[in-house]
Amino acid sequence: MGSQRPLPFDAIAEARRQWESRHWGAPAHMAAITSIMRAQQILIAKVDEALRPFDLTFARYEALVLLYFSRHGELPMGKMGDRLMLHPTSVTNIIDRLEQQKLVRRVPHPTDRRTVLAQITEDGHQAVEKATEAVSSIRFGVDGLTVDELDRLTELLRKLRIAAGDFPG
Repeated sequence: MGSQRPLPFDAIAEARRQWESRHWGAPAHMAAITSIMRAQQILIAKVDEALRPFDLTFARYEALVLLYFSRHGELPMGKMGDRLMLHPTSVTNIIDRLEQQKLVRRVPHPTDRRTVLAQITEDGHQAVEKATEAVSSIRFGVDGLTVDELDRLTELLRKLRIAAGDFPG
């Protein structure tokens, strides 16, 4: 990615070989988690590069998409945190930035004075559509896999998420 040159070998495979030569436990687990973490770095870099022309990060893009998909184009900030699985402070920072960009606005909840809604603007709608074209055109960075492989990967990661208590199975 960027200025980083590729290694002439698979560093994770070498780490596993070294791990196993020392008879440390769970070498397959170490290789899997390290692969997931490295893949996440690669994918975030590719997606962020596709989103850069729109002055969006993946986190801000996800928040905009969530609002775009909502029934009325608005959600309570707390509910956004739950759905995006983010700490309330992170949601506040994301909405602050999107509000500065005029892609969302804060509006009072019509029946609960304690609740603030984040509402997508028309500019936000347009940004989601254009940014989605950009990330779709790079296949979200996973164009090296077939649709069947992507479905298998998604199912494997779903099992991991269920086992971690992310949602009921």
